[in-house]
Amino acid sequence: MAKKKYLRQTVHGYKRLKGKWHKPKGTQSKMRKQQGGRPAMPRVGRRTSRAWRGLHPSGLREFFVRNLHDLERVNSKTQAIRISSAVGKRKKAEIVKKAKEMNLKVLNP
Repeated sequence: MAKKKYLRQTVHGYKRLKGKWHKPKGTQSKMRKQQGGRPAMPRVGRRTSRAWRGLHPSGLREFFVRNLHDLERVNSKTQAIRISSAVGKRKKAEIVKKAKEMNLKVLNP
């Protein structure tokens, strides 16, 4: 299930603006007033279904790993691992190697 992308107001007109959503706040803003022909705004009722909420795009739940011991608690069928940024290069290589042996998906190898 693809997530709907909401466009920031006038994002198409400026190179420096990124695609990240910002709520339009101008008093005369046509987008804030939701006039016809304008991009959609997020609102109540547009939430994703409960089954898809919190999942990685791969369809797996993320499991945060800080050390080798944490790998023992991971379910390879429903979870993928994300290694903490505080882990050094040497320990990270060990975690990736052990995760490969356990057939785990690593989201940030």
